Amino acid sequence: MSLEVTEKAATAAEHALADGIHHVAVQTTDLDNSTRWYRDYFGCEVSWTLEKFSPLTTSRLPGISKLAELAVGGVRFHVFTLGPDGPPATPPEANQFQHICLPARTPEELVYWREKWLKLYDSGEYTFARPEPVTEIVVDEDGMRSLYLYDVNGLEFEFSHFPDGPHDHSG
Repeated sequence: MSLEVTEKAATAAEHALADGIHHVAVQTTDLDNSTRWYRDYFGCEVSWTLEKFSPLTTSRLPGISKLAELAVGGVRFHVFTLGPDGPPATPPEANQFQHICLPARTPEELVYWREKWLKLYDSGEYTFARPEPVTEIVVDEDGMRSLYLYDVNGLEFEFSHFPDGPHDHSG
């Protein structure tokens, strides 16, 4: 399978998150590393930061010390750290969630996301909690193409392209 990334596919891929989820809260031990990675990989911008929290937030996230909202399109990542009063960090090999699947409009967008991950990983500018490489792009029996990757915190993302458009598919 040989696919090339066109400028149109790359532009569309940058906005694929707008078709998916609203926000994901991500706990990290290194807010700067996470902020840079989400900016450079997904194209997120910091919308706002917060260092003072409501009693409800501090009761649900004991020790929360800082939060940054990183946004692209209609999707928001709330990346936060817990200070020294919080519980120990979750080990990266523990499943904090299984994965989030994000849509790709074309097979070429999958190539774009894979190549972009490899470029950022190979740059050496990021510390990855799980230094596992992005997967190859695979094609299921029903024609769905997909790939999996980890962010700098060890959270798993899947990108999928459905030939007939999005449909319910357990990935």
